Amino acid sequence: MIMDGKIADAGERDDTAAPGLRSELLNRRSFLFGSVVSLGALGLAGCATTDDAMLRAEAAKLYGPTPDKKFPIPAVDVAKLDPKYYRRTVRYDSKEAPGTIIIDPNNYYVYRIEGDGNATRYGANVPRKGFLWNGDAYVGRKAEWAIWTPPKEMMERQPEARKYAGGMPGGLDNPLGARTLYLYQNGKYTVCTIYATSDPESIGRGVTSGCTGLLTQDMIDLYSRTPVKTKVIILPA
Repeated sequence: MIMDGKIADAGERDDTAAPGLRSELLNRRSFLFGSVVSLGALGLAGCATTDDAMLRAEAAKLYGPTPDKKFPIPAVDVAKLDPKYYRRTVRYDSKEAPGTIIIDPNNYYVYRIEGDGNATRYGANVPRKGFLWNGDAYVGRKAEWAIWTPPKEMMERQPEARKYAGGMPGGLDNPLGARTLYLYQNGKYTVCTIYATSDPESIGRGVTSGCTGLLTQDMIDLYSRTPVKTKVIILPA
């Protein structure tokens, strides 16, 4: 897991010009001083580039291919994922019980409260405008490689979805992906889920009709630690 603060600040360079030069000696000293500053800046830039590469290498392991009983899960192309959406342990003050899931559609994050002021943070895709909602819910049921049945409203908007009116079998092409948490309110299914996606370019965007998506490797992690009845809070957008 990637921890916040892994990459240290490179610092700031002082670009203030030196006073007027009075001699060749001062010219030389100024040149040497400028050379040191320039080399230092290059060194810092190289350090940042190296740290970037190390972070991506670690992310490549985190989001590598995953064996599964039914379907092999391919690796995520982390080059297509903004590093701020990598799974991390972050400081997150909350009075909610450990295990609670908080969806933050404004910032495209899902948090799992770990306690002691910490949370696991996942990058997410969220509902697009017109489908955003907020409030308290809970996980009413869970499924691996769920059958997907498009809602009636979707079939009315997108006639091509009608061919799955009887349900689309689970698999790599199924919109719900490898793992699904179904969200309920007052004993009724909200028709919204937290689901698995294999598309890194969807993370950090509003693309769904009410659901929230995590990369498959992240969703497997969250799913494995989320029992039925877990509280879910959807923050206002």
